[in-house]
Order: sequence, then C-alpha cells, then structure tokens
Amino acid sequence: MKKSTHLLYITKIPMGFRSNPLFIKHFLQKSVQRSNLSTVPSSAPAVCENAQLRHETEIICQLVTKVGNARDLDSALNSANLSDQLPPNSIFQVLKKLNNSGIMALSFFRWAENRTSSRRHTAECYNVLIESLGKIKQFKMVWFLVDEMKSKGLLCKDTFALVSRRLARAKRVKEAVEAFERMEKKYALKPELQDYNRLLDTLSKSRQVENAQEVFDKWKNTRFTPDIKSYTILLEGWGQECNFLRLDEVYREMKEDGFSPDIVSYGSLINAYCKSRKYEEAIELYHEMERKHMKVTPHIYCTLINGLGSEKKLNEAIKFFELCKGSSDCVIEAPTYNAMVGAYCWCDRMHEAYGVVEEMRKCGVGPNTRTYDIILHHLVKHQKTKEAYIVFQKMNSEPGCEPSVSTYEIMVRMFCKERRMDMALGVWEEMKGNGVIPGMHMFSALINGLCNDNKLDCACKYLQEMLDMGMRPPDRLFKHLKKILLGEGREDIVIVLAHRIEKLRNIPLLG
Repeated sequence: MKKSTHLLYITKIPMGFRSNPLFIKHFLQKSVQRSNLSTVPSSAPAVCENAQLRHETEIICQLVTKVGNARDLDSALNSANLSDQLPPNSIFQVLKKLNNSGIMALSFFRWAENRTSSRRHTAECYNVLIESLGKIKQFKMVWFLVDEMKSKGLLCKDTFALVSRRLARAKRVKEAVEAFERMEKKYALKPELQDYNRLLDTLSKSRQVENAQEVFDKWKNTRFTPDIKSYTILLEGWGQECNFLRLDEVYREMKEDGFSPDIVSYGSLINAYCKSRKYEEAIELYHEMERKHMKVTPHIYCTLINGLGSEKKLNEAIKFFELCKGSSDCVIEAPTYNAMVGAYCWCDRMHEAYGVVEEMRKCGVGPNTRTYDIILHHLVKHQKTKEAYIVFQKMNSEPGCEPSVSTYEIMVRMFCKERRMDMALGVWEEMKGNGVIPGMHMFSALINGLCNDNKLDCACKYLQEMLDMGMRPPDRLFKHLKKILLGEGREDIVIVLAHRIEKLRNIPLLG
C-alpha cells in the first residue's frame, strides 16, 4: 500500500486510538477488503439465489421498520418489487427477524400465505410465529395457530415445547405444564422421555426450577423413568439459583439411582460453583475429571475462563485458555475465544483483548457479533465512549459481525446515558435502515432517555410505535412517562396512551 493511502486511512481513526497498532491494522485490512469486492459470477446460481433471498428478506424487514404498524403493512408489501412466489425459507428468515414484533409477524405471515411456492406455510414458519406471539403473551392466538397446524397435518411436539416455554417465561407455570399434557390428551401426540426432559429444561431455564423439581418428583417412575439428562437439567437449574442444598440432594439421588456424573453433569456443577464464586471447588472438579480421564469440553473451559475472568483472576483464566488450546481432545471454538476476550476486558486490558480477536481471525474461528458485543459492553462500562463508537462503526465491514439488536441496544443505552440523544436516534435510524427490529428493552432505553432529556413528544412517538408493534411497555416505564406528562399538564395524552395499553393487554389478536 502506498504511503499516502496509508495515511489517508489512518486519518479516519481519532487521535486517541492511533497508538494502538491492532486498531490501525484492522482498519487497513478492512479498507483493502472493501476495495477488492467483486460481483458474483453468473456461473454461481446457488450464490445468486441465496443473495436474492437475503435481499428480499432485507427489503421486507426494512419495510416493516419503516411502516411501523400492521394496518399499512399489506399495501406496503404489495407495492414492493418482490417475487410472486416466496420460498418457505425466505418467509422463515423474515419471521425470525420479526421475532420481537408478534403483531407485524402475524400480518406478514397472513400476507405471505398465498405467495409461498408450496401454497402453504411450513411447520417451521408456524413455530417461529408462535414464538414471537408468545413473547407478547397472545396465547389465544397461539392456540388458534396450533389448531390450524393440526388441521393441515403440520403439528409436532416441537410446537408444544415452544408454547410451554413462552408460558413459563410469562410466569404462567401451571399453564405451561397443562400445555405439555394437552399435547397427548387433546392432540394425540404421545410424549417420550426427551419431551419430559425438554419440559424440565424449559421450567428450569425460566427460573422455575422449583416447579421443575415438583414435576420431576410427581411423575418420576410413573409417567417417565428419568435418565442422566433429567438429573443434569435439575443440577443446572439449582446451580443457577446457587442453591447447593437442593443441588446436593439431586446429585445424591442421581447416584443412588445408578447414574455416575457425565461430562454434561460436571459442566453443570462447575458452572454452579463459578456462578457462586467458589472457584477452588470448580477447579477441583476439573482436576477430578482429569483423574477420571474424562474429556474436558470447550464449554467447560469457557465456563472456567468466564468465571475467573469476571473476578479478574486473569492469570488463572489465561492458564485454562492455554490448556484448552493445547488439548488434543479439544477443538477451540469461538465461545472460548470470546470468554478470553471478556477476561481481558474485565481487567481493562483492551490491547490484549484486540490481540485475541486478531488470533481468532487468523485461526478462522471468528470474530462474530458476540465478540464485538463483549468488547462494547466493557468499553461502555469503562466510559470509553469514543472507542466504543469506533468499534461499533467497523462491525458492518466484517462478515459475520453485523450489529444485532443487542449491539444496537448497547449503543443506544450508552448515548442515552451520555445525554447524546442525537447520536442515540442516529443509531436507532441506522438499525431500522438495516432491517433490525427493536425489542421491548431497547424501546424502553430510548424512551427513558428521551424522558430524561425532556423530549416528551419524541418519547410519546416511540411509545406509540412500540404499541403499534404489539409490545406492552413495562409498568415502570409508563409510570415514569406518565408522571412527567402529568407534571406538564398533558393529561389528554396520558389517557390516550393508557387506553391503548389497556386495549393491547385485554383484547386478543384475531387470526
């Protein structure tokens, strides 16, 4: 590269970061890569087909974010230059991107129904829609879709696992268990051991491990005979709650029933000790595995590195990272590298963190969006706002590292905290332009930021947009906005917003 060009690219990096050679090297690499982009050859139909699929998915998601409400979505989609027949995979990808907006997802689903190449939706499309509707607690509509799937011969046990999960996340545990039972009683799908385990896992991961234990105790050896996975799920659940009394009870019962802990069980136990900051016990379990000649998985190394790194026990984290790299039984993966990136970030040693990212690139195992999210989280935490924005800006130029909704949320929160609402709104618009659908937490961050900056009209606008997408604001958020509006004498707006929220809460969607 010529000297003049080299200097041209360096001038794009603010003065504070030009001393970091990894930053400069990365910028130069990406600039060269962008200058060498070529068109897809005509002899690659599969590539072109995938590109077309991605293009149409992006167009639809951009339309959704631009339109902002289900009422006008049909006409906007009809006027767009889209294929007459959409492949099921294209519809599935759009629905996945709309998973934060159940109402918009349902509108698109119905619009696309007669445009599928097979003239009907796949089970996968129904399931991803059910997931997004469950997020906004539209369970009457969910059951309507379940019946529709049955009538079309598409119903499967995966669907009931999704319904149970969304009910459990909504703290409707009794209904979650009833949904599982309804699978056999009403829909004639007989559950097997893996389905029972999936229910236990659903309850445990929804912070309802006590209910999972009740189901286990009630049905054990009557409706199902547990295997080691059943016990491991409970070990993980009690471990997440840091309840070692109950964890030890399950562990003893598991051994009494003739099950020796396997790799997954050890992983759950090590995770429980790390979560409770009992690192000596966690490391002793690691050595116990070694003595038993058990293969230590990348997941276990990742758990130890994450735990030790978060406590700033950097030397120990590095030791396990090197052990993972040197193990003949262990293929190091992106999550393990990400754990090491996080460990350096916890100690504010960003230069070394960028060095790990460079190593990932050389080894062909990343980086990915999660890598950058970890770095951004810590830069924001250390109040390195400018550096965080530089890292964010370069994500789009690296394949596989495009900002996700969690990335945009980090940036919006950062600018809101800095009272830079112009920048927060700029990031928001970029997100919408990229067809990324904001979630409830991101809307909440932006609206709270606008309230704190006394931009009430703008805050109300985004609350309306949130409601248009079928998301109910958290009570705390609406109370905050309501208090400020009433203080400004704008009771009429409060009444309108309260009515819309109540309507969304009480009136179910129609199919």
